[in-house]
Amino acid sequence: MKAICLLDTTIFVEILNVPKMANQHYKIRRELKAKMIDSEKLFLPMATILETGNHIAQNGDGNMRRTCALKFVEEVQKALDGKSPFTPIQFLEAAQLRTWLSEFPDMAMQGLGVADLSIVKDWEQLCDRHPGRRIYIWSLDHHLQGFDRLIH
Repeated sequence: MKAICLLDTTIFVEILNVPKMANQHYKIRRELKAKMIDSEKLFLPMATILETGNHIAQNGDGNMRRTCALKFVEEVQKALDGKSPFTPIQFLEAAQLRTWLSEFPDMAMQGLGVADLSIVKDWEQLCDRHPGRRIYIWSLDHHLQGFDRLIH
């Protein structure tokens, strides 16, 4: 069975080539192409979408921001419409957020913010739903790279 991959913000900003953030754009695009050739299922968590939008709004001059913002909107809309290699993860419900908030102080002590925590929770849910598949978070952040359930 093919692997399931959750994209972290560090990867999505590289794919979109966000000004002042992306420095491995071509390398990450090559890795993305390989994942697509391998038919990996690529999930785009809501936290990744929101954080990437924030990074775009805070970087570059006005022309760069607009160009990147339009590219971002196009990519996310294609994902929402099922016309992209990425599948958005379902939106958060209040009950889920309450549970996550109760876990946040301990996660904060490990250096995980709320957005990272939400991606970890998405990873846990996918692990529960797909017991026989490799599921991992694709990230440049070391604290998220360890979330990789390998199946032998």
